[in-house]
Amino acid sequence: MDVDVVLPCLDEAAALPGVLGALPTGYRAIVVDNGSTDGSPEVAAAHGAKVVHEQVRGYGAAVHTGLEHATAEVVCFLDADGSLDPGELPRLVALLDGTQLAVGKRVPVGRGAWPWHARAGNAVLAALLRRRGLPVTDIAPARAVRRADLLALGVRDRAFGYPLELLIRAAEAGWSVAEIPVAYRPRAAGTRSKVSGSVRGTLRAVRDMAGVLR
Repeated sequence: MDVDVVLPCLDEAAALPGVLGALPTGYRAIVVDNGSTDGSPEVAAAHGAKVVHEQVRGYGAAVHTGLEHATAEVVCFLDADGSLDPGELPRLVALLDGTQLAVGKRVPVGRGAWPWHARAGNAVLAALLRRRGLPVTDIAPARAVRRADLLALGVRDRAFGYPLELLIRAAEAGWSVAEIPVAYRPRAAGTRSKVSGSVRGTLRAVRDMAGVLR
C-alpha cells in the first residue's frame, strides 16, 4: 500500500535530503513549501518529492494543503527538520488496522532535542486533552490517519493550533487514538525551529493551541 507523507516546510533545505532519503519504500513525499527563501522547494524536487506551495503562512495551512494534494488512502504527517525518523512511520501506519488515528509520543534523544519551555507547554496541553478523555501525552507532530477520515473531521485551524484541534475533534467524534513512542532528535544543523527554537515561539504556539480550547 502506498502512503503519502505530508511535510510542511519553511526553510528546511539543510534537512530535506536526509529526511527524504530516509522515507521507506512506498512512502511518497509531499513537501508543502510555506514561503521558504533558502531553496527548499528546489532541494525537495531534486530528491524526488512532490512540491506544492501554500502562500498563507501557518503550520495548519501547510498541513491542510498537503492533505488536499494527497491521493493515497493513508496519509502521514511529519516535520521536515530532521528531528523525527521517517523510518518509524510504518509502525504508526500499522496501528490503523485497529484505530483511526496513530500518533507518535516524542522521546528526546540527544542533548537539546526538546527544550524545557517547549516540553512544559506541551505537557500542559496534553493534560487538558486527558481531561477530555483522550489518552495522549504529546501534541505530536508525527501522525498517521486515513485521508477521508481526516477530511471529514473538518479541522479548521490554520496556525499552530492545528494538531491540538485535530485531537480535540477526534475525541469529540469518538475516534480511537493510539500513541506509541518515537525518537525525537535535535533538528538538522542549519535549520531553526519556529516553535521550540525560542521561548517566544513556544508561547506563540501555546497561544494558538489554547485558542482552540475555548
